[in-house]
Amino acid sequence: MVGSTPEADLDETVASAPLAGHRVVEAASFVAVPSAGMTLAQLGADVIRVDPPGGGPDMYRWPVADNGASLFWTNLNKGKRSVVIDYRGDIGRELLIELVTAPGEGAGVFIDNMVGGRRPNYAELRERRPDMIHVHLEGRNDGSPAVDYTINAEVGVPLMTGPDDTRSPVNHVVPAWDLLTGMTVAATVSAALLHRRLTGEGAQVDLALMDVALAGVGNMGWLAEAEARGRPRPRHGNHMFGAFGTDFATADGRRVMVVALTERQWEALCAVTETGPVFKALEQVLGADLQLEGDRYRLRETIASVLRPWFLQRDFDTVRALLDRARVLWSPYLDMTEVSQVARQARMSPAQEVDQPGIGPMLATAEPWRWHGARGRPQPAPVLSEGTEEVLGDVLGLTSQEIGRLRERGAVG
Repeated sequence: MVGSTPEADLDETVASAPLAGHRVVEAASFVAVPSAGMTLAQLGADVIRVDPPGGGPDMYRWPVADNGASLFWTNLNKGKRSVVIDYRGDIGRELLIELVTAPGEGAGVFIDNMVGGRRPNYAELRERRPDMIHVHLEGRNDGSPAVDYTINAEVGVPLMTGPDDTRSPVNHVVPAWDLLTGMTVAATVSAALLHRRLTGEGAQVDLALMDVALAGVGNMGWLAEAEARGRPRPRHGNHMFGAFGTDFATADGRRVMVVALTERQWEALCAVTETGPVFKALEQVLGADLQLEGDRYRLRETIASVLRPWFLQRDFDTVRALLDRARVLWSPYLDMTEVSQVARQARMSPAQEVDQPGIGPMLATAEPWRWHGARGRPQPAPVLSEGTEEVLGDVLGLTSQEIGRLRERGAVG
């Protein structure tokens, strides 16, 4: 692995493109599949997003810029090409199938979350291209609809979140299952491409958002915990489950999150706050060993009450300097405006400004990984339909006159 140097920190192009030469067609809306397509594009694939005329249902989704253009859409479609095909009609549907199954060693990959009887099925795609790779996302594995925010309610998270004295569910704003599903789709496509290279075989993969969420909570042991205890886990407010971690207020009204997962982190926290002797005495009185994270969790309220005055007696800058010097595991609470400011200034940050057509200068993010110590710059999203003629010409060999006739019939945008 080549080490990072200041000159190699940011590349004007994609730092590495392991999927270069592969073509992925995406027909999807909202977060999960578009985020998968964006990830595959950041890995070097030529990702062609296909929308109906006027755009999909996420075309103007909030947040939006001052002129109404969707910051949501542009940031989830960075680095793709945009084609508009009215696949709801027979001509457009056939055109979409031709685009998906077009020849090419790295082509024949289709990702979608389309619903209804008009969506291409694997059998008809495979008939035209035997090595076809098709990853289809649905809400539930029975085909019924669901989105992240409804799924999250069903997997118990809102009833584990929030203050311990509330009886109402507490939703969070991050579509975690959508983002995790997007990465699952991207990983599945990469694995299917490797399998096709080794065997020549295609792949039909059906994935349900609910199954990803259920696997997620199951993989963390939450399902087994609920069955073993016979009751749901109680809320703990801002306390971290299973170890010591909570928030503290400083003298000037700032808040910080402090965590002590390991013995070293616990010792560092005790040392900087000069509370070691207090906790040693408490161990004897309460029969605990605070070197164990389970005991630190069990006595979390007691520990927090001992530490709280130390933070309240110092302003944020003093707390920051002391915690950093002691190598305590902590972070300040920042609002999104502060996050964007920090992201702009941070060395090696994936956040960089791009000139987004239709919006202008916009803070966007490149891929999160650094390949051989280098990171690419974020690429702007396409304007809706700007790649239609180019893609249909390059991939399907259609002439400008043929594309013009398709436009006249409303089959393409």
